[in-house]
Amino acid sequence: MDEYLDAIRHRRDEIMARVDEALERSRRAPGSVRVMAVSKTVGTPQVLAAIEAGYGLFGENRPQELVRKLGELAEVSDLPPVRFDMIGNLQTNKINAVLGRAACIHSVSSLHLAEAISSRVQRRIESGELAAAQPVLLEANVSGELSKSGFTPDELRAAFPRLSELRGIRIQGLMTMAPRGDKSVARSTFASLRELRDELAGDWPGVDLAELSCGMSEDFSEAILEGSTLVRLGRVVFDPAFELE
Repeated sequence: MDEYLDAIRHRRDEIMARVDEALERSRRAPGSVRVMAVSKTVGTPQVLAAIEAGYGLFGENRPQELVRKLGELAEVSDLPPVRFDMIGNLQTNKINAVLGRAACIHSVSSLHLAEAISSRVQRRIESGELAAAQPVLLEANVSGELSKSGFTPDELRAAFPRLSELRGIRIQGLMTMAPRGDKSVARSTFASLRELRDELAGDWPGVDLAELSCGMSEDFSEAILEGSTLVRLGRVVFDPAFELE
């Protein structure tokens, strides 16, 4: 594990250098992008190595993995504070497993899901199990890919009056995924997300839409150039053999 730790420490230095370079190119403030280590394909030992390497924000795709890893990490003494978010598709029958565990749910992809989360959060607040509304991001399918979930831009515009009323959620911004394989298309997708966020922020000034969660291992530099505030990196973090382009 020492060799692995050295490798992901070195890789983290490379990632952060790329982040800083993209911020400089886009004339954004240093430190204005957070790096999430997406731990969906690795075990708790690899997460512990990542924590030691300097990561403090993690993302999980499956509620059961979120529960398992948080349970195992709770048994580790002298662990620095870490945060886990839920970033994968969330079914309504898995909401209860995520509440109280995920700091933020990135994948609120429909009004139905937002309402279901909100109602369950409100019940837990009333019972004293939760203290506050659940932070969420709204997943926007700005690329129009049929294989991807999320609100279309028009659906999000139409749903926003109702979304803004839900007391059990606290909207913090938008999330998207770009088509893979073409960085120019990815950059255009991220620009479209930023433009949609700016439009909604202008129409709904009382809602905080500061967070833009976009950019993954293959395209995080392009995402930062277009305004991403949080990049979600999996293979490039945990696989030393992954080529950082």
